[in-house]
Parts: sequence; C-alpha cells; structure tokens
Amino acid sequence: MIFILLLLLCILIILLSYYYTIHCGRYGQLIYRIPGPPTVPLFGNIFDLFNQSPEELWKFQESLFKKYNSIHKIWSFKTAYIVICHPDDAQKILNSTQHHLEKGMMYTLLRPWLRTGLLTSKGIKWHERRKLLTPTFHFNILKQFVNILIEEGNRMTTFVNDIEGSIIKDLVFFISKHTLNAICETSMGVSLESMGEYQQLYRQAVHEMGKILVYRLIRPWFYSDKIFALTSMGRKQAKNLKILHSFSEKIIAERKRYHELTDGQYLKDFENEVIIETDDNEILKNKKKRLAMLDFLIALSRNNKMSDLDIREEIDTFMFEGHDTVAMAICFVILLLAEHKDVQDFARNEVNAVMQENGGKLTIRALQNLPYLERCVKETMRLYPSVPFIMRVLSKDINLQSYIIPSETEIFLNIHNIHRNPDFWPNPGIFDPDRFLPENVQNRHPFSYIPFSAGLRNCIGQRFAMLEMKAIIASLVHNCYLEPIDYLKDIRHVTDIINRVTQPIRVRFVPIKCK
Repeated sequence: MIFILLLLLCILIILLSYYYTIHCGRYGQLIYRIPGPPTVPLFGNIFDLFNQSPEELWKFQESLFKKYNSIHKIWSFKTAYIVICHPDDAQKILNSTQHHLEKGMMYTLLRPWLRTGLLTSKGIKWHERRKLLTPTFHFNILKQFVNILIEEGNRMTTFVNDIEGSIIKDLVFFISKHTLNAICETSMGVSLESMGEYQQLYRQAVHEMGKILVYRLIRPWFYSDKIFALTSMGRKQAKNLKILHSFSEKIIAERKRYHELTDGQYLKDFENEVIIETDDNEILKNKKKRLAMLDFLIALSRNNKMSDLDIREEIDTFMFEGHDTVAMAICFVILLLAEHKDVQDFARNEVNAVMQENGGKLTIRALQNLPYLERCVKETMRLYPSVPFIMRVLSKDINLQSYIIPSETEIFLNIHNIHRNPDFWPNPGIFDPDRFLPENVQNRHPFSYIPFSAGLRNCIGQRFAMLEMKAIIASLVHNCYLEPIDYLKDIRHVTDIINRVTQPIRVRFVPIKCK
C-alpha cells in the first residue's frame, strides 16, 4: 500500500514539474498572453474539446470565434493550439516559402490510409513530390478530362429526371457517388460504374473511413496507431483499409500490365513532356490518347522516380481529396441556388446562352465562358469552404498582429471564419455572387478568401475542382429547376476534416420539360 502511494506521489510530482516547465517557462508565458477559454490545471481545455459530439464541438468553435474574433488559444494537456481567424495572420504563415510548411497532428491520422503522399508528407519528400506532380495538373492535361466530367454531369441529370417525385432524399450521398466516379476515372482511368458490386463496396469503405477519422480526431487517447489498432474501431479501420488499398493496387497492376503489352507507346508523351506542348484540339480529338493521372505516375516509375507504393499513396490521396471536397461544395451550391431563385435563373440563362452558341453542348470553351456561374461557386465556397480549417506546425517563432507565437506550436487556420470575418466581408452571412465581380475582388485582402488554402502548400487540384463543379452544376441547371425542401438555416454542421452536416439533405429537381 505504501509502495502504491509513493508511486502515485512520484507520478504527481513528475506531472506537476512537467506542467510547471511547460506552462511557466517562455513557451507558456507567450501562449498565456493570447486570449482563450478558462482551463483546468494539467488538462487544459481537454473536457471542452473531447467530451462533446462533433456537432457540439462545431458550436463550441463558433462560440469562441464570436467571443475572441481574430485569435484565441486552446490547451490540450501540454500542447497549445492557436486558432487564427484573421487574413493578416494567415498570410504571414501561409506565405512563407521556407517555414511553417509541416501539416499538424490531425493529418497523421490519415497516414494509415494515405501514408506520406502529397497531402501528409513533409520536408524534402514533399518538395520533390510536389515538383513531380505539378505537371499532372497542367491545364492542357486537365482538358483531357473535361469530357469525363461533362459525361458525369449528364449521367447525374438523366438519373434525376427519372426519379419519381423529383426528390433526392440524400443529396450528399447522391452527389458523392458521381464525384467519386469522376475522380476514379480521371485519376485511375477506370469507371466505378463498370465495376458492379465493387463500386458500392469501395464507396462504403471511403464513407466508413471518414467516420473513423472523426472518431479518432475527438479522442486524443486514440492518436497512437498501435493503441487504436487494438480497439473494435481500429479493426474496422483495418478492414476498410484492406478494401481501399487492394482496389488501388489491383488497378495499378492492371494499368502497368497494359503499358507493358503496348510497349509503353502511350507513355512517351509523358516521359518526353511533349503532351504539355500538344495542340488542345489534338488532345481532345483522339480518346485513345486520353491518359489518366495514374499513367503519368507510371511514366515516372519507368524512370525510377516512383515505386508502386509511392504511386498507390498518391492515387489514394487523389481519391480522398478529389471527391468528398468537391461533392460537399456542389451540394452547397445546389442548396443556395434552390433558395435563391433569382440567382438560379440568372445562372441558368447564362448556361443556356453559352450552350446554344456551342450547338447545345457543354465544352471546355463553354465552361470557361460562365463567369456568373463561377461567381456562384466562389461565393458558395466562401460561405461553406469544403475544408473548414487546416493545421500547420510553426518551425520558428512568428510575430503575428498582436502576439508572438513560439516555435513548435500547432496553428489552426480557421478558413470558415476567415471567410466570415465582418471586417472584410460586409453582411458575411448573405449569399451574394457579385462579391466576386472583378471590381470587388481587386482591393480585397488576398488572404480573406482561401478555400483552396494558399502559398506553397495550396491545393494542387483546384483548377480541376473548379472545372468539375462547373461541368456538373451547368448540366443540372440547364435541365432542372432546383427547389428547396430542407433549408440551410436548419442544417447542423459537425467538426470534421471536411465540411459535413448531421442529417441527410433533401432537394427537389424538377425537369424543365415538365414545367
């Protein structure tokens, strides 16, 4: 009994010493100058953060923004998180070309799935990988994929027209099916539509992984992969990872075998970088030349620049980043257009006029000539950014507007609230696409709108995402009237890596020919 008491006393002394060192040293002195909610000794704000549902956590974050506005701190045991909601501070962190490039703790939870691909890697590997992958998103290469995106939008419209009552009962689930198929076909050259039962299996695995990530995010004792693997949720993650990784590996192997049988003739443009200079019309004229992003990675592997595991982690990253984020953005565009009939009608008239000029079809040129629809998308992503916050680890001390933040501190850049900061966005909760007229953009703070992040680690696929969103939405508004059933004021958000909601969202799509 005495031994146990002594042991507990030693542990307490160690904890108190550790607490004193962290909280009363230079690090703690700098952090405590920053405003924030009251803390519990040793535990900090752990009970505010991790004893709540994802919905309650979202409300808690919003309450902190209303109370502290530009910046506040949150303690979790020995770690301080600084939440930034001001464009000046975001600019100082994101604009650095040498410092603050490492992602925060949250991204380590993605590594069992994505390993250290472009999203989660750091240092030399990230620099080298970004340089290798940038040509994949050259606009001339993206043009090859436009027909896939337009076809997917048309498939979606056909499905909507055949629905009894014209009501989609779960808009997120419906849209994500099509965005997942689009990214699968463009990144791997394979349509999920052609894969029968495996399509549903793969979609379910992606969906389950999203829920597992949220589960881990709000439970700090499960940040360790070894500990988490012993739980029932950890075993569920392993099962879903097996499905996701085996699918990617199967497609990679089949694609490599195809190029071996064709003696690599379709990879020569990639290897010699000729495709960058190829005439746009020639790219679009011959479908056999349309190569997926996977083909580009295979071309790199033939030059020993990537292994099969390297290819898989980038393909998995494309699949993760490229379908859920776009799906949520499209859902919010649809909801906003449904609630704002005047804006919807204006967007439809623009799409109809451009399509009439192009023989009744959507084309790459048509998509580039839809400025009002693009403003609608941008304003939607201001109000509802698909990635509501990002994290960075400071590699050295940084002097922000009012405070010095010490090195090694984790920074939450709250994009959602930067986009709603009333000092930069008058009436920030109002949907107004004209905020993005050229004359209104010209004098606005460049970091007051960062839906795709900014700086060196901005989203490499943002032009692809904009093309996909415009292709799908243009097809929908050309063929259907959008009418609200569930309203945005009643929708409840949850804290997640991607902007998500608590309940299925219903929308009515009324075929124009029937009205």
